Amino acid sequence: QVQLVESGGGLVQAGDSLRLSCAASGLTFANYAMGWFRRAPGKEREFVGKIIYSGIITNYADSVRGRFTISRDNAKNMVFLQMDRLKPEDTAVYYCAATRFGNVDSAEYDYWGQGTQVTVSS
Repeated sequence: QVQLVESGGGLVQAGDSLRLSCAASGLTFANYAMGWFRRAPGKEREFVGKIIYSGIITNYADSVRGRFTISRDNAKNMVFLQMDRLKPEDTAVYYCAATRFGNVDSAEYDYWGQGTQVTVSS
């Protein structure tokens, strides 16, 4: 069965960096673009960014563009979210997800991880 497992979350201070990882198994990784979403307390889940298989094309939410970078290692079936200059408003549970053709709409994603908590203190 398909599994997406996130790791790397934690408690950091504003301005710090954090790198999240997502290990994928049970799917043909080459067929999927990978996305990151987040859900802050009391808020809807929101799109963070997405990367296609080749890694050439990425897409980011305005709130994170320039601070967050998505990359993937296709040989290891892994995707990463490098988060720099973190802000308290980045505090959320972060999820990785797989999609064949989707973009920013979470409904277009087929598989989801369980999430990893990121907390940024001021």
